[in-house]
Amino acid sequence: MRWLPPAPSERGNTAVITVALALCVAALWGTADFLGGFATRQISVLTVLFWSQLIGLAGLAVWVVASEPEWPGGGMWPVVVGGIAEIAGLGCLYRGLAIGAMGIVAPISAAMSPVVPLAFDLVRGHPPVTAQWFGIAFALVGIVLVSREPGSIRTQGVGRPPIAAGVGLALLAALGFGIFIVGLGEASQESKSWAVAVTQLTAVSVLVVALLSTRTVPRATKALLPLILAVGIFGSLGNALIALAASQGAIGIIAVLSSLYPITTILLARALLQERLGTTRTVGGLIALGGAALIAVG
Repeated sequence: MRWLPPAPSERGNTAVITVALALCVAALWGTADFLGGFATRQISVLTVLFWSQLIGLAGLAVWVVASEPEWPGGGMWPVVVGGIAEIAGLGCLYRGLAIGAMGIVAPISAAMSPVVPLAFDLVRGHPPVTAQWFGIAFALVGIVLVSREPGSIRTQGVGRPPIAAGVGLALLAALGFGIFIVGLGEASQESKSWAVAVTQLTAVSVLVVALLSTRTVPRATKALLPLILAVGIFGSLGNALIALAASQGAIGIIAVLSSLYPITTILLARALLQERLGTTRTVGGLIALGGAALIAVG
């Protein structure tokens, strides 16, 4: 029997599911970043990353045992690379935010991270349609606007580090995040649960090496444990949904939509900390959401 392509209605349903999953990832990652911001005010970044990744790994181990306890084979190597790239990207991002202008580093790392997955889709012969190209452009512009700190460029003055240093680290962070998404998407074709679990295990292993090499003791107070627990849960759930979305649609589109996570962080800060959004961020959020709609329609 000759193979028949999916009906247009089936392709449309798949696209909607992909968009919905990717937007859920953005919400989960944005929430994890918001909660992680509180924790890192009191303890080191390495400590927050280690415990949150370890907590996430414990939950993912339960998923693996319940869904697919048998090792799927040798198709997991992309997520080993992806896990290393993810932690390296986080390290570059935090370092860039420390030595550079936050309003420049954050938007570059968020807006440029989909470049690697989009290029990967193009090489594999799965380019977005015209409407989706416009949606991608709008989404990226929106990401830049919502991530930008007001007055960040004007406040550059004496004693501030050169912008070039922060920009370079932001680009490295974006590269790491892009490689992570591609690796996770590839391995999830073999096994979704194992792909996410191996990614998390790789990240924890890298963090253990970093803690040992810097002689950092990952101590966390009891008051912070619920916060770190939430960071780990939201982050690992986001990674799990990335794997599910990758089995439904193009990884490039998923990468663009999941990069909308700054919107979630900003909205939470506005609701819980009464931080003002400002005109630029409000417009950026609307543009980004319009881009997401175009991607879904395409």
